Amino acid sequence: MKNGTQKITKLAAILAIAAGNSLADERTRRIVVSIPDRKLVLLDGNRVMRVYDVAVGKPSTPSPEGVFAVANRLTDPTWFAGPNGPVAPGKNNPLGSRWIGLSKKGYGIHGTNAPRSIGKAASHGCIRMRKHDVEELFELIGVGATVELHGERPVEVARVLTAIALVA
Repeated sequence: MKNGTQKITKLAAILAIAAGNSLADERTRRIVVSIPDRKLVLLDGNRVMRVYDVAVGKPSTPSPEGVFAVANRLTDPTWFAGPNGPVAPGKNNPLGSRWIGLSKKGYGIHGTNAPRSIGKAASHGCIRMRKHDVEELFELIGVGATVELHGERPVEVARVLTAIALVA
């Protein structure tokens, strides 16, 4: 029995170390959005993990610029900002299937029921993503992660776009 207990203890220690490493990775992740390029880059430290096309705020309701944090994460959110009252989760919900709320009240990264808006300046200031993309990002980022929204192309995005151009 002692041998079995030692194996369980070792396994528990390995799992604890793996979980700690996983959390460490999540804490080093940050989101960088280039508003003029309509690109969102997920970084782990300085390593590019993902690049997504996004929609940003239209000229009359621009996306805010600055450094924010992920304040909350919701699956199947209800939209409360509409003129006709709340819109329940589902295909008519402008937030899509995920909401990643920012520390700037009222702003977030979310899905959309208008996928043709991706790549355009079309939102009320939020960052819109395709369903698959926002669901993937949702799993890769946690509360407290840094989110940078830039009005001019940041270095991280310039580096990614240059690499893409070289491959094309």
